[in-house]
Amino acid sequence: MQARIDKAIEAYATKQKADAERALDQAIAARASALVNGAGSQVLGNPKGDVTVIEFSDYTCPFCKAAEPRLQQLIRDDKNVKLVVIEFPILRHESLVAAKASLASARQGKYAPFHQALMGFRGQLTEPAIFDVAKESGLDTERLRRDMDAPEIAAAIIGNFNLARALRITSTPTFIIGNRMVTESSATLDFVKTVAAARAAAK
Repeated sequence: MQARIDKAIEAYATKQKADAERALDQAIAARASALVNGAGSQVLGNPKGDVTVIEFSDYTCPFCKAAEPRLQQLIRDDKNVKLVVIEFPILRHESLVAAKASLASARQGKYAPFHQALMGFRGQLTEPAIFDVAKESGLDTERLRRDMDAPEIAAAIIGNFNLARALRITSTPTFIIGNRMVTESSATLDFVKTVAAARAAAK
């Protein structure tokens, strides 16, 4: 009898997990355009890539910084990957300052170098350091400060938080690869293998 009960519990748990994964897949699919084309999303890699890697990221997150070199290697090696960065500043006040500055840098056409420089920054990321990095990245810092205060920048970040809430994302980095949420730790995640699996599944 106990074996039958255990089997029933296992079957129920398996179904619950499958139902939850299916519901999450549907939620991601319903927000695909907002995730990739939203005002708070920035595209790196190939804009027309056949596999999309979405990262919810915070510039003060050590795990995001640790994953960054592998992401950059991925888009260098695989020219058919679209990398979408979604600014998700949840850890510190400086996270928000950096996210606003990063989105504002796109108005000067320098999002990619500024993003990579911020991710490569070592030590505590302070407000002065953010603007030092901006200057070193070739940005007009006075214009950057003005653009950071634009209502569109605040709206973009709020939009990102709304997306995260809808998808129950609470930590950084969180990855969506090929329209599936990745549950594996970023420390052990094999981007090449996961992208290849997503590409194969799409076919």
